[in-house]
Amino acid sequence: MACYEKDPDRDGSHNRQELEAAAKNIGISLFGVALLEPAREYFHGSIKESASGLKFGISMGVRLQDSIIDGINGEPTLIYKHHYSTVNHLLDQAALRIAGLIQDKGARAIPVPASQIVDWEKQLGHLSHRVIAYYAGLGWIGRSTLLVNPRSGARARYVTVLTDLHLTADKPAEGSCGECRRCIEACPAGAITKEGYDKAKCLEKLKEFAKKQGIGQFICGVCVKACKGSS
Repeated sequence: MACYEKDPDRDGSHNRQELEAAAKNIGISLFGVALLEPAREYFHGSIKESASGLKFGISMGVRLQDSIIDGINGEPTLIYKHHYSTVNHLLDQAALRIAGLIQDKGARAIPVPASQIVDWEKQLGHLSHRVIAYYAGLGWIGRSTLLVNPRSGARARYVTVLTDLHLTADKPAEGSCGECRRCIEACPAGAITKEGYDKAKCLEKLKEFAKKQGIGQFICGVCVKACKGSS
């Protein structure tokens, strides 16, 4: 009987195809794989130890409904709030399912919550999903600091699964906002400028929106609406 050496590149491609197909079947519309090393500086202390030794980050995104996003006029709407929460739930369920498939293969996996705040003062999660998505080739970081996908713009939300399962990784995305200024013109807080993004101004406006009847959380959606990508 012939003996064949294990081909890690072939295994990585097979594993990726299997996970991507499973993700698409449960509602994921954007899928990429990042090498984690350049993104580790964006990990919060809450996850650094448990993520030690994990090499890959699977980034999964769900496109938001244009009909809901287009209804945002200067402030978040009640239906956007519900859509935001529903998409986060779908992302968390997808991450759990993919992590389970990885564990069944005998590898380690951490499904990182799509929207769990671990530092309330700085409004930080366990890691930056948008940075993982960037290194997974799904888009570039725009002027608003949101991820800009060429097709869907900023109209998507993301979740991450960290793993040591061997996967074929993508390259960081190429692209830029170019001469586009739509988010600068739309931002109700004046937090997005040519010089950069002022997080403090953004947070103050989010606090204001959170006090509106029925909202009760830090959401906006105005710059999400403004950014439609490059195509």
